[in-house]
Amino acid sequence: MILLSTLISTFGAELREQYAERLLPGHERALHAMAMCRTEESPVMRVQCLDCGAREIVPHSCGHRLCSHCQHHEGQRWLERQRAKLLPVDYFMVTFTLPRQWRPLVWQHQRRCYDLLLKIAWQTLLSFGLKDPHLKGKLAAHAVLHTHSRRLDYHPHVHFIVPAGALDSKHRLWRRKQGKYLFHQASLAKVFRAKWFEAMKQEGLKVSATLPKDWVVDCKPVGRGDKALTYLGKYLYRGVLQEKDILRCEDGQVTFRYTENTGKVKTRSLPGAEFLWLLLRHVLPKGFRRTRDYGFLHSNCKTMIRLLQYLFQYALRPAGKDPQRPSIPCKVCGGIMAIIATRLKPPLKAQPA
Repeated sequence: MILLSTLISTFGAELREQYAERLLPGHERALHAMAMCRTEESPVMRVQCLDCGAREIVPHSCGHRLCSHCQHHEGQRWLERQRAKLLPVDYFMVTFTLPRQWRPLVWQHQRRCYDLLLKIAWQTLLSFGLKDPHLKGKLAAHAVLHTHSRRLDYHPHVHFIVPAGALDSKHRLWRRKQGKYLFHQASLAKVFRAKWFEAMKQEGLKVSATLPKDWVVDCKPVGRGDKALTYLGKYLYRGVLQEKDILRCEDGQVTFRYTENTGKVKTRSLPGAEFLWLLLRHVLPKGFRRTRDYGFLHSNCKTMIRLLQYLFQYALRPAGKDPQRPSIPCKVCGGIMAIIATRLKPPLKAQPA
């Protein structure tokens, strides 16, 4: 398996030379973290076997959100929390996508534009739920921001997992939408487009390119929601590309595989520096929350949650204990190693004679 740390060591200098004017501090932090992740230069922790007492030094993971083999535990925690909120109803996945003409501007103002993309898309859904003659109530949603296409190109869009119904807290009613239809996609796109233009005007941002009249919003049924949550959770905490999908590094070219929406597996080859830049474009601004809960699924809406439990005669599944982190096996007896010290300096390398 080809490690990202190896590719950074090989092509990092070339990347910094070619993309010096576009590299941001967050990109440098990502490169530094992944280059040291679980290597001899990373901080270490001391562990001790609970059975035989053997001690060992183990390198730390970097914990960066872009790293392909870190933060699996955090991803599982998010997934379990969202599963605990699932209602006994059908769900839809609604995806709002910005036209490619907006992407350069969004890249220049990532924090502001990503935040607006999430908020405006939710406002669009919320307004449709209130006005829909069958619903006439407040929707809810789990939202996840993605910045990449299947080919890993820069492609900001947001997914919403939406229960197929709305809560009318005033009349204490739950109104559901029947069948495999939630809202008209073209109508969602039209309203989203208008709200986006208004927000950009208020922010003083505009593009000079000719913009398409028709925007794209996709709305499709996803059963009871669990599989859709699992799909979205794949890219939240473990980078946009797993190291097992990096196939070759030959003659300065890196080849990786990806799966199209149709399920067909394809490969893509890029010069090493360009490949690293492709990954770095998906580093989010520091502290930015790419996952959000809206409507009665928000953590502050406990009164609405109790009302839903009454209406459905159904107790929402309590969030279980956090998933256990993978244990470290003892190399001597196979027992479980306990962590006794963390964030220690790496041991000095032996000097060549």
